[in-house]
Order: sequence, then structure tokens, then C-alpha cells
Amino acid sequence: MVAYHQSSSQSMLGKLGRSVVALSICFFFFLRLVSTADAAGRPINMGKQYSNSSHDDHQLARMRGLSANGLGLAPPMGWNSWNHFHCNIEEKLIRETADAMVSSGLAALGYEHVNLDDCWAELNRDSEGNLVPKASTFPSGIKALADYIHGKGLKLGIYSDAGSQTCSGTMPGSLGHEEQDAKTFASWGVDFLKYDNCNNDGTSPKERYPVMSKALLNSGRPIFFSLCEWGQEDPATWALNVGNSWRTTEDISDNWDSMTSRADQNDQWASYAAPGGWNDPDMLEVGNGGMTTEEYRSHFSIWALAKAPLLIGCDVRTMSDETLEMLSNREVIAVNQGACVLYI
Repeated sequence: MVAYHQSSSQSMLGKLGRSVVALSICFFFFLRLVSTADAAGRPINMGKQYSNSSHDDHQLARMRGLSANGLGLAPPMGWNSWNHFHCNIEEKLIRETADAMVSSGLAALGYEHVNLDDCWAELNRDSEGNLVPKASTFPSGIKALADYIHGKGLKLGIYSDAGSQTCSGTMPGSLGHEEQDAKTFASWGVDFLKYDNCNNDGTSPKERYPVMSKALLNSGRPIFFSLCEWGQEDPATWALNVGNSWRTTEDISDNWDSMTSRADQNDQWASYAAPGGWNDPDMLEVGNGGMTTEEYRSHFSIWALAKAPLLIGCDVRTMSDETLEMLSNREVIAVNQGACVLYI
């Protein structure tokens, strides 16, 4: 794994050692994920020849360019409320989290998204069918929260679901309201949408998710689209022209077995990750307490190598210095973001 900073008095030899490790990881990732072409023009990835039509279509789509919204040139970095807080969120927490992202230096390293997960809205829509922020927890509304987040130089993310209700059952989903909700999100200044798959109507995600994708494109605001259909229909093979990231696994839990199994499930889709669209084995658990320091370092490094979204899932207001140091490792971040830069 990548060596972590020890102290300001670290020797030049030690720094060179870290740089060699970082370069080795970059080279490994290059070999692991960059496809070459055989004589017939088919991509070959680490000895695996992909000649099936779905993979060929994927490669052709890659050659045509990025996703239609032009976002996701690198995996997104930021924070999400779910892993630590679940439904226990309110606007003061979100504002304080944004403050901590800046004061800790995480924002300067690229962690720019502050994402609300489930439970931010009232159970019912208003008389005009609009989503309504929960008055008891977000009394100022989402637009005011977005303005505050943007004032910190950060981006606000929000959550909905391709079903009648979200996974918590405490707020409406967006199925059948895609255009209306997308315009609402855009009017509030939302920059990122995580779109879950609970309480759906039984139709394929391949039918439901493109509807929201199109609605977001028509909303008048660029919004990063994060598909969360749990990898049920192998979204890596079809979601390139739908969204900017796609979940390849079920939800992660804060333990070693869950983390490593998600990494293994995600790995089979490695060749599909590229600018514009990324495999997502779920959010980071680093700092939540269920794994050892060494296990968290492995977790963070694996996610970086996999070009997965780096969405922090702990309470950044109270995280330990050790957790902050881990999440701030520049060499690991550089591998994830596609810049194999040596920090000597």
C-alpha cells in the first residue's frame, strides 16, 4: 500500500521511497485498466479478450466522447451523509460539514461535493406535485443551503429514487416526476444527484434511469448523475450514456468482509471506468470505527486504485487526526484522479 506521511523531518530517502511506491501504483493501474488493441481492433485487458458485442459497443461509445453532460472527467470526491448519519441529518449539520471540509484542508485537495442522502424531504409532495424540504430539519430550504455550500467553493448533492418512495420510505421518489424534480433540483442549485432503486415498479433500470438522465440534461443546469441500482443489471455495460457513475454492488458496511467483497465485485468491471463514467463500489467507511487503521488504509487505497468515487462517509467535524491524514494522502488521491504525480 501507499506509504503515508510521517513527519516534516522525513528524510529525502524516505520521500523518494514514497514516490517510487506512488509511481509503482500508477504503473500497476496503467497495466490493469488501460486496454490495447489486437490486430482485429478488439480491446484486450490484462490478457482478457473482449469480443462480445456489448463490450465493443461500450468501447465505441468511449471513442465518441464523454457523457452528454460533460461531467465526471475524474471520479467525484466529497462527502455523503448516509454511512455515518443515515436519516439523522439537518441543515446545521450540513453547513458545519461544509465548514469542516474547508477548514481541514480536504476541500483544497479536491473533496468538493457535500451530498445529502435519504430523508431530506417531507413524506408528501405539495399541491403542485413538488418535492418539499422537511420543515423540521431543513427550515431554510435547499436553495439557501446550496447558496451556503457554493459560498464555500463547494458543490451540493441531493438524493432521490427511481421509485414511488425512497429506500427509507420517509419521502417520495421521482418515478413519474422526473422532469419536474430535475427542474426543481436545478432551480435550487443542486450539482449532484444520487438516484436509488427502491420501491420501483418492477421495470428494468435500463428503462427508468434514462428518463431521469434526459430530465437532468433538460434542466438547464449541469448535474452529476450517480446511478444507484446496486449493480443488478450490470450498469457498467449500459450506463455510459446515462450517467457519470454507477453502483456495481449492494450497500457497503463498516467491516473488512463487506469492504473486500465490494472491491471484488467491482473489479470485474474495471475496464469500463474512464472519464465521463465510473464504477462505484459504494461510499467510503474510513473513520467510522468498524475497521482497524490498517484496514482503512487498504480500503482507501483500493478505492483509489479502482478509480472509484472518493465520497467520505464519516463525521468530518470530529474525525481523528489519523483519519484526516489518511484521507489527505496526496499520492493516493493522485492515483484516483488520474494524475500520477510524484510528490518529492
